[in-house]
Amino acid sequence: MVSLLPASLGARPEGERATRMGQSAQYRDGAFHNTVPGSSRPSGGEVYREWRSGKQRRKPQLPVPLVSESAATPVDGLHITWYGHASALVEVDGRRVLLDPIWSERCSPFSFVGPRRLHPPPVPLAALPPIDAVIISHDHYDHLDLRTIRTLARSQSAPFLVPLGVGAHLDRWRVPSDRIVELDWNESVEVAGLRFTATPARHFSGRAFARDRTLWSSWVIAGATQRVYYSGDTGYFDGFGAIGAEHGPFDATLMAIGAYSPAWPDIHLNPEQAVQAHLDLRGGLLIPVHWATFNLAFHGWSEPADLVWREAKAVDARLAVPRPGERVQVAEPPAVDGWWQPIA
Repeated sequence: MVSLLPASLGARPEGERATRMGQSAQYRDGAFHNTVPGSSRPSGGEVYREWRSGKQRRKPQLPVPLVSESAATPVDGLHITWYGHASALVEVDGRRVLLDPIWSERCSPFSFVGPRRLHPPPVPLAALPPIDAVIISHDHYDHLDLRTIRTLARSQSAPFLVPLGVGAHLDRWRVPSDRIVELDWNESVEVAGLRFTATPARHFSGRAFARDRTLWSSWVIAGATQRVYYSGDTGYFDGFGAIGAEHGPFDATLMAIGAYSPAWPDIHLNPEQAVQAHLDLRGGLLIPVHWATFNLAFHGWSEPADLVWREAKAVDARLAVPRPGERVQVAEPPAVDGWWQPIA
């Protein structure tokens, strides 16, 4: 059936995909559910009040410094390049894994309205090296971008690893079906010698008028000797300890630290919670993501980085805060230098 809605809204899961979703322990009454009940979501009134009353500087006052480092040659060890927001490249065992790529000017179903980038992508999408797998955490516009996905489908040959139901969007965007791998929580797949596991998160989903018809996930990337955890979008919950016990310890965690608010305390980590979750996960190096690129909440632009640095120092957690595009060698990360503070 051809949808009359814009392609950017995606598609509703149907047929065998919907049948498989119905077999998930997280799915009931036509929607996916968190393991922890009562997850909150922002109401229009709460958002409006915070927008009216907030006095924070929500954009940097000077250009964000960018780094264009080449990842063209696979190397031994573990390297992570953060491109901005939640987009990152994980290099492990000579393989490359791209996380939640968004290269568009806006995270929106439309090109003319919606949150706009606060800095350019540090490298063009076409300049990325060959990718072995693309991971998507959930279907919100700042994590799943139609234009970026279509470009990657044409220019790369990597499979797309997504939570249950998200493959319906990719189907509509003409990603070949043999390149779409959908996983439920705690399901795993091996790709290019790496083991990927979709792990629980505390969030929600939705691109159009209905919510929670697709699943959301965090992810574990396991190589022969090194492991990486990516939080996706999530609130704090006791599942981090269970993930760490089963899949950890992790050499690195990529933890979302931005777009938090008292108006939606259960669906995004604040910086202090991100550090605690990193410890629960038995993480080695913490690399914060989901900040600096899009203005999606009403805290100050630099506040997430300031607070995660302060909290990491308080509990003696290893931390790297790279500039967008900066390639971090996890075994020898750069010292935190507060690069964001002079431009805030």
